[in-house]
Parts: sequence; structure tokens; C-alpha cells
Amino acid sequence: MSTESLYIDKELSWLSFNERVLQEAADKSVPIIERVRFLGIYSSNTDEFYKVRFADVKRRILINEEQGGDESPKQLLSRIQSRVLKLNQDFDTLYNEILLEMARRHIFLVNEQQLNDNQKIWLRKHFRTQILPHITPILVTDDIDLLQFLKDEYSYLAIEMQQGEHKRYALIEIPTDQLPRFIQLPEAKGKRHKTLILLDNIIRFCLDDIFSGFFDYDSLAAYSMKMTRDAEYDLSQEVEHSLLEQMSEGLNQRLTAMPVRFVYQRNMPTDMIEVFCGLLKVSSYDSIIPGGRYHNFKDFIGFPNVGRSYLENKPLPPIESYQFVSARNAFEALKQQDILLYYPYHTFNHMTELVRQAAYDPKVRSIKINIYRVAKNSRIIESMIDAANNGKRVTVVVELQARFDESANIEWARRLTEAGVQVVFGVPGLKIHSKLCLITRREGDELVRYAHIGTGNFHEKTARIYTDFSLMTCEKALTDEVRMVFNYIQNPYRPVKFKHLIVSPQNSRSRLYDLIDREIAHAKQNLPARITLKVNNLVDKA
Repeated sequence: MSTESLYIDKELSWLSFNERVLQEAADKSVPIIERVRFLGIYSSNTDEFYKVRFADVKRRILINEEQGGDESPKQLLSRIQSRVLKLNQDFDTLYNEILLEMARRHIFLVNEQQLNDNQKIWLRKHFRTQILPHITPILVTDDIDLLQFLKDEYSYLAIEMQQGEHKRYALIEIPTDQLPRFIQLPEAKGKRHKTLILLDNIIRFCLDDIFSGFFDYDSLAAYSMKMTRDAEYDLSQEVEHSLLEQMSEGLNQRLTAMPVRFVYQRNMPTDMIEVFCGLLKVSSYDSIIPGGRYHNFKDFIGFPNVGRSYLENKPLPPIESYQFVSARNAFEALKQQDILLYYPYHTFNHMTELVRQAAYDPKVRSIKINIYRVAKNSRIIESMIDAANNGKRVTVVVELQARFDESANIEWARRLTEAGVQVVFGVPGLKIHSKLCLITRREGDELVRYAHIGTGNFHEKTARIYTDFSLMTCEKALTDEVRMVFNYIQNPYRPVKFKHLIVSPQNSRSRLYDLIDREIAHAKQNLPARITLKVNNLVDKA
């Protein structure tokens, strides 16, 4: 019997995962504002799917056409597109249902055609003073290179200006990097209503304020659109290029990469769709999707609750570790016992406090840490810089290939280097995904090491959202092996053997096989046997 029937294409499996996110938005037992935010999570996930997974399938098709190969990537692409269209229809239906449910709670998300006179007056003034300075239309001509101009993180309004039989087009970027996506409108005193309007619709309402006086037209129409680019890039392997330079070049490639998805408002005129598809060089293998009036729904992750508090989940107060709180400092706590933290339930402050104390503790000699993603205003990074300023030997392993955080990590690497921190870019050909920290401290006549071994990023924000573990310990058997990992990263060609830690690519497969075989043996002997696996992705057929 073939084992292939046991497996599901990872792309289709991923879409099933995202469908479960959509089911959370459909669950009426979930508070209504949280349901709106789940729509945003679904949309954000879909964007990443197209940038990475869909783009990979498209590349496999193009490679097969050049070099020969089977039709399976084309068949997979067709199944993906059918599944996505069905999910998008479900999304649109669910969005309208949620709007009605919010209205029952006296929260209204209106468009530009649903404004009363007072709101119109307020909006025009607000537009001129707060929004118009951020608006610069781009005129669409045969000479414009839309691939250079369009950003895949943004939604656009495609403008049709018609005078008689003549039409001309323009594009307006929705400036959500500068302005909030949701604006609350003023209400008459005594009204319980809370009214919000999208930035997109404010721009639609004020189109004349943008174009009047510069263009002659009989009518103006606006249609939403969005493009998603392939997130992959080729890195130059020239010896004289540093990894930092290679990654910078790679990011520039991503900024102008070919599109893999073009989403447009479904009532956009056919001739307008053809113009934009031509300028964007959209191929038959790209996903061309008719959609609703709004794109970049990922902004709905931050949908504000302007109603009663029960319309969203109560924030969970972070749990403090008694061992840390009751000790004079973090090192004293870890001397007493190992401490395991479980995020997002435990506070991440224990980690930031550990490195903050290490930054000025006169007994600390060195700090080593590897970062994959960190917060925008990272206290972890600040503590590394403080430690270097205090004369500690600080080594930070920066993973420049952390997808979608490459640009931020390049900037962190530069800033750390300027502060005197030793920055290491990892092992060529490997991506360093471990979350390790090693602090070496002089205690009497010996050096004692304290280690953090975790599953989650050193990121203050995501530690309040994602489930992850952090083990903090000064157990010598473990800290010695953490030290070996850092040595391996800096000297990958030296032989290394781990007894306690499971380290890819050194021993993960063999150790996991051994652990599985042990449970099989226990089961055969009628001994207690169980395998619990907690992962966010599993694609290894072995």
C-alpha cells in the first residue's frame, strides 16, 4: 500500500488551519469585537500564505515548464485557487453577519454613503487637516512601472476619471502607515451609537477634494485593489559580499518581485482590470481574485472596542513566578531551582529582568543570546547595549533570514555593532531558530553559567499572545551544552556531541526516533506509553 495517501499537501493543510481561524470568527460564543479581530488574523495569515506558499507552487510550475516535470504543481495550484475562492466567499458572508451583530450592539461601521449632514461636515474638515497631506495620487500611464511603485503591504484605491468617452486612471495608496485605519465619528449628545468609518471610505468621500482643480472629469469612481508579491529572493553567493550585504540585496529583490496575487473589487470594470493586469504582468499562474470593497483586512486585528467592555475578552493578568518575586535577584532564584515559565500566562518581565540585572551586575562576565524576532522597542536589545557599555563581553547571534523581519534585524545588527557588541550572523546554509541565552557569572573562585532555553522569541509583545515555554536554569549539564551550541554557531566545522539537548541539524532526527522507539517498546510491554507532540507545523514524512 502506498503511503502517499496518508499525506495532505502542506499548502492545503495550511488553508485548513486558516479555515479554523475563520471558524473562530463565526463562533457566536466569542465576543463580537474578538470575532472582528479573528477576521484580521485570517487575512494576515492569507497574505503570508500567498507571499510564501503560493509563490513556491508557482515557482515549481515555472521550473517544470523550463526543465520538464509532472503536472502535480499545476493541479495543486488549481485546488488552492478553488479552496481560496470558497474561503473568501465565506469570509465576505461572515463579515456582513458580524456588521449586523455589531449594529445590534450599537456599533456601526459605515461607508461614505451612510453619513448624516453633521458627519459629512466634520469629515471634510478632518480630511483636509489630517488626511490630505498624506495623499499623492499616482497617474497610471503606459510609461509607469507599477511593479516599482506598488507595495504589497498596502491597499490601494484605483480611480477612474471619465470625461465623455475618455477615461484615465490613477492610484491612491491608503496611508495606514501614517494614519489609523478606523476613525470614530462624532455623535449627537445623548445617542448611544458609536460610529466608525474606514480610512478608505473617507478618501472615497473626499475624492473631489483631491482631483478637483487639477483634472477635468464628468465622474469619479474608486475601486479597491491589492497586490501580493513573492517573498522569496536569491542571495548572491559572491565571496566578497558579506551576509549583511546579501540580505540587503535580497530585500530589494523582494520589494520589486513579481506579483502572485491580484485582488480587486468585484464590480471594477473589465477594461480597468485588464489595464492593471497588463501593467502588473500578472500571469495565468497568478491568483486573480474578485473581492469585496476592502482589502488589507489584517488591520482588523487592531479593531477598537468603542462599546462595552464585555464585547471583548478580558485581558488575562500575567502570572508572576513566586521563585523570582521572592528572591533578591534573578540569579539567587535560579540558584534555588530551575524555573519553567509558560507564556502567555506567565509574565515575560522575568526574562527582561534577568538580562537587565545581568547588564550591570558586577559579577557577570559575559552574555550570549540569539535573536530571531524582537519587539520594535526591545528591552532585550537595550540590555545588551547597556551590558556592553558596562564592560561585559556581549555576543548576539542575529538571524538575518527571519522571514519578514530581515530589515529590522539588519538594523539591529548595525546598532549592536556600533555599541561594541560582537554580532554573529550564524552558520552559512542554516537558519538559527533557537532561543537561547547564556550568562556567565563569577561566583567566588568559579564561573557559574545561567541559561535560558525557550521555544518563543525574545519579544515582549508576542510573549503576551503566543503559547511558548521558557526554561531558566543553572544546571551545569545543561548550561555546558548551551555553551556548546553557541560555540558551534561560531565554529560550525568543529565536531560536537550533545547528550541532553536536541539540536538541529546535529541530532534531532536520531534523538526523536529513539524517543518514539522507546514509547513503542513500552507499549509492547504493556507499560505506560504516550507521545504528545506540540508543533505549529509538521511536514517531515519520515
